[in-house]
Amino acid sequence: MLTRIQKKKLVDDLSGRIKRQKSLIFTDITNINVAQVSKLRKELREVEVDYKVAKKTLINLALKQENQNFNLESLRGSLALAFGYNDPISPIRALSKFAKENDKLKILGGIMEGKILTLNEIKELASLPSKDGLIALIVYGIKAPINGFVNVLQRNIRNLIGTLNALANK
Repeated sequence: MLTRIQKKKLVDDLSGRIKRQKSLIFTDITNINVAQVSKLRKELREVEVDYKVAKKTLINLALKQENQNFNLESLRGSLALAFGYNDPISPIRALSKFAKENDKLKILGGIMEGKILTLNEIKELASLPSKDGLIALIVYGIKAPINGFVNVLQRNIRNLIGTLNALANK
């Protein structure tokens, strides 16, 4: 049992994390054992995501302290929070990947940049390519017309050289 001072420290810690986050994902870890949670935390650390287990009442107090309106009353089970500080999509992608491998982890909802995310929105965001993948798609989109233009110019030069060679051989 936590003392009042320990609870206050925990709420302040959660509040500080909520203030810094770009995305916050709520998960239900009711049926997950300690080894699986440890594996999940390791995978989340690799993508710079914090994972914190806390009681709903303390999470609610921290959310209210930071003026975040997320209704935890409808959520069932033991809650854990994934905080994405740098890339808002990385916790979503990592949790979705883990949930596919381990069906006991349930993603319940989230908040990204102040907007409440539904489960469907989280699934859509998880399917997006990574930041590097999006940059590669943009670069390819810019590069493709330039390559096409260069190929057209080279084709004309090749045709001219082929015509000149044919005339010279006659």
